[in-house]
Amino acid sequence: MLINWNDISFANPEFFWALAIIPLMIAYYIWRNNKLQGTFKISSLHSFSFFKSTFYRHSAIVLRCLGLASLITAIARPQTSLSWQNVTTEGIDIIIALDISGSMLAEDFRPNRLEASKEVAMEFISERPHDRIGLVIYGGESFTQCPLTSDHDVLLNLFDDIQNGMIEDGTAIGMGLATAVNRLKDSEAKSKVVILLTDGANNAGSIPPITAAEIAREFGIRVYTVGVGSEGEARMPFQDQFGRIQYQMVPVRIDEKTLKEIAQMADGQYFRATDKNKLENIYKEIDQLEKSKINVTDYKKKSEHFWPFASLAAILLLLEFLIKNLIFKSVV
Repeated sequence: MLINWNDISFANPEFFWALAIIPLMIAYYIWRNNKLQGTFKISSLHSFSFFKSTFYRHSAIVLRCLGLASLITAIARPQTSLSWQNVTTEGIDIIIALDISGSMLAEDFRPNRLEASKEVAMEFISERPHDRIGLVIYGGESFTQCPLTSDHDVLLNLFDDIQNGMIEDGTAIGMGLATAVNRLKDSEAKSKVVILLTDGANNAGSIPPITAAEIAREFGIRVYTVGVGSEGEARMPFQDQFGRIQYQMVPVRIDEKTLKEIAQMADGQYFRATDKNKLENIYKEIDQLEKSKINVTDYKKKSEHFWPFASLAAILLLLEFLIKNLIFKSVV
């Protein structure tokens, strides 16, 4: 089994202080050799050629120091840990129902209401990785742009593709809510939520908004409604007869009364966003109201790796013993 040394930790690192004895041993060895050094004359060095090698002369102290260092490392108990997490979530399924009617191109939000709503919703999605989220878009009619999914990369790509003109113009709030409810009614999640954004009043579709809210309530689906638009008038682009983009100021007309009734009936809340910052704060508030409960259990398994060091220490110290008591002792 290969050891990843980057993952090594020590159960008893305080034992490494004992390594300080090794420099003292080396210093004593040098002092003792200098003190016992002497000279004698012989006719030939041939019988003592073994001692001409510095390695052999000092091999015993080298082996002793390495063996002691290995032994201390073994006592410090090197370990690797294998850890993993068991994550359980209390499921929340969310459908975002987004108005993409022509009035969403008004520029009281930057760059316009539709793009600002997309950006804020995409940030909300990114911050809720454990929830299943889907997307319904509506104008004069409604359809599901993305069913409930935990693959948020796919969802974000589909969100980015939204643009005005994808469907017939108008504001069918009841149809948008009914389509979102239809996507959630069979969900087994503990919490089912619709976030419905619009900048106008219901003027299209075959299902009244209050009827859709009653259906949501029957299926235990909570609905948060968001009115998007500044107070007073907003700058709106339009094409003249020559295809040129012109601008005019149009009054902001949000049916707040109906949106409040929908939220109250479906156990949610109504919010008013008069600029992008307020819209971001609304999503943050919804995020807190619908926070997933995540239980994370950490598991850790320690693996001991002191045996290689202990074995190395035994081999080195045994070699030192053999060199001192067999090889050097036999030299005459």
